[in-house]
Amino acid sequence: MIKENYDQILNEIGEDVTVIAVTKYHSTEEALEAYEAGVRNFGENRIEGFMEKREVIPRDGEMHFIGTLQSRKVKDVIDDLHYLHSLERKSIAKRIEQYAQHEVKCFIQVNVSGEETKHGLEPSAVKDFLETLEKYSKVKVIGLMTMAPETDNEDEIRNCFKTLRELRDELSETYPSITELSMGMSNDYKIAVEEGATFVRIGSKLMGR
Repeated sequence: MIKENYDQILNEIGEDVTVIAVTKYHSTEEALEAYEAGVRNFGENRIEGFMEKREVIPRDGEMHFIGTLQSRKVKDVIDDLHYLHSLERKSIAKRIEQYAQHEVKCFIQVNVSGEETKHGLEPSAVKDFLETLEKYSKVKVIGLMTMAPETDNEDEIRNCFKTLRELRDELSETYPSITELSMGMSNDYKIAVEEGATFVRIGSKLMGR
């Protein structure tokens, strides 16, 4: 089932977009099934789930932390972490610098929709935040991440993704390493890809409910 889902998603979006299998509601067996299907990127938003999956996924599988990371937990995951999708606080950057043995690829989380329930910086605050990160050699900001509002209004969703893309384009003139866009989930990844997503975070549509 996961194999068919994965093939269908690739068919829809092409090979150039990185598909992250969000395995937070799924067992290690299901994560391995996704690996066998060809998935090489796995996303978790809880430390326990992250550690469980890291133990079983072969070493060429890359681990993405897509939830809010607490400062005191950074040291627990940092050596196994390839990508952090939720950088929004200097305290996390400091901990990465302190504990990481390697450069960690980070996305700055941006709250484009302005919803109070969502984490992330306001778009206008991202540039100043980037300046504060320049002294941390282990923190490599490669892109921006956002979550669209939960709505059936496609224009609203599209506008959210488009705003993030425009912000990325603007920032990349000063910070050429910022090339990636992590946006789009099971219900809106096609719109995200149309608007320039380079990473999509897909749970139920890939892994099943």
